[in-house]
Amino acid sequence: MDSIGSGNGNGASAATLDQWRQFSRLFQFYLDKTTPHVTYRWIATATLAILFVLRVIYVQGFYIVTYGLGIYILNLLIGFLSPLVDPEVDPTDGPMLPTKGSDEFKPFIRRLPEFKFWYAITKALIISIMMTFFSMFDVPVFWPILLCYWFVLFTLTMKRQIMHMIKYKYVPFSIGKQKYGGKKSSSASSSGGGSRAD
Repeated sequence: MDSIGSGNGNGASAATLDQWRQFSRLFQFYLDKTTPHVTYRWIATATLAILFVLRVIYVQGFYIVTYGLGIYILNLLIGFLSPLVDPEVDPTDGPMLPTKGSDEFKPFIRRLPEFKFWYAITKALIISIMMTFFSMFDVPVFWPILLCYWFVLFTLTMKRQIMHMIKYKYVPFSIGKQKYGGKKSSSASSSGGGSRAD
């Protein structure tokens, strides 16, 4: 009889595991579909951030959760702004990006890709919003000190990151589409050649 009971337990756990795998596959499928929609993803995340801020203001608590979320996002931001191979840590690989006009073009590869950066922030916001519904996470703290400490930490961290970017001459953002001058000059010379023939 015990073996029958344990067999039913194994069957139930196997069914639960199958359902979890099916849910994971479905979730991954829809998550993958969001990959090309960068603007809509970030709008949804900004909406979650606004909801979290409104929830904290309404409840007037959960400042330690907010502080933890801020530290976590700052940590993610540093990974997003940093190159995959840090020339300071591993100088044998040489510079990541070209330093002169004659150097070969090497794209900036982030340590934390944009999609993973977005996904981690979105997950953190959802978890933080859920935590605001449980009073055990509402630890009483003097929030102005936490806010000042976070701003000091943010300033020092970003200053160090900017100094690193200046030292190794890289910019982690590409604004607009890359334009190359070579094609324009060749087409101009060919059109110029046609006008001389006339």
